[in-house]
Amino acid sequence: MSESYPHYIEFRHVYKTFDTPVLVDVSFHVDAGETVAIIGRSGVGKSVTLSHIMGFLKPDSGRVIVAYEDITDYPESELRRIRKKVTMVFQSGALFDSLTIGENILFSLELREDYDYSNKQEIVDGLLKMVDLLEYRDMYPSDISTGYKRAVAIARALAAQPECILYDEPTTMVDPIMSDHLSNLMLKLKQQLGLTSVVVTHDLDLMRKVADRVVVLHEGRVIFFGPVSELQHSDHPHIQEFLALDRV
Repeated sequence: MSESYPHYIEFRHVYKTFDTPVLVDVSFHVDAGETVAIIGRSGVGKSVTLSHIMGFLKPDSGRVIVAYEDITDYPESELRRIRKKVTMVFQSGALFDSLTIGENILFSLELREDYDYSNKQEIVDGLLKMVDLLEYRDMYPSDISTGYKRAVAIARALAAQPECILYDEPTTMVDPIMSDHLSNLMLKLKQQLGLTSVVVTHDLDLMRKVADRVVVLHEGRVIFFGPVSELQHSDHPHIQEFLALDRV
């Protein structure tokens, strides 16, 4: 942590336009060990925000700070170093279909430079245990449900020993039981490993369960940034409408 960058992740007045403005003067921050949810309707720039944190996109203006460093103008070589600390769990799971569940996790382990091969099976088993999927180790991604694929993707992300995990819609298109399983898992990782995380979601139950603070995006702008408990007290009509729809 430096005096100029006190937060683990910070957006400072970030603008991004494709055909139309997607992010408009977006500012928020995430502290180490904290979970921040980013919510809003489809197309409001939630996933674009994650892409900026990963360095896949650069802002048109504004600054993006990740892992206490201003990454806005970083070349790819420097971004690779940052991506060892910050990893992303994609909606699809992005697993290798030709590898078993265990081999998918091993692949991520083998990218680590500090990795010792003698205990690799133990580490794979330990990671699968952590996400309650040990009995699926020898199955292939095609054998398991969408929700389980996401849990495997989380285990694979953990293999890289990140400081921070970004989750892109982790509970979308899964049944309520699996959704509950994934949110419990995210909570466990936060509590046991002290991981920092950013969760893009429109699942308000997930937000209430795992997030400390929430960013609400509407038409590319931040209309709320603060503790989850204060969201219901916002008098912004869009937030009231969002909460009312959720109650339905």
